Amino acid sequence: TGHELKLRPAALETLAVVAYKQPIMRAEVEKVRGVACGEVVRQLMEKGLVRVAGRHDSLGRPQLYGTTKKFLQAFGLNGLQDLPEVESLRPPT
Repeated sequence: TGHELKLRPAALETLAVVAYKQPIMRAEVEKVRGVACGEVVRQLMEKGLVRVAGRHDSLGRPQLYGTTKKFLQAFGLNGLQDLPEVESLRPPT
């Protein structure tokens, strides 16, 4: 659209968890982040970066989340295989 995509740190962190672990339940995202993130996931869905990717087979059939084509475009990726390796994101020890 030509508009710069601005995301808060919590949204970027949530988006990264979804991108690397998709399809993922909200409860799993919250376990990784250590905080409730339902509102952040909703905001990412409104921005078109996250979508419902299905339902888990567990009790209650919770929704599974994944990224969208808009996510790939916004970050200049051709596909999820273009995401940086997790090891390259860690600071050197």
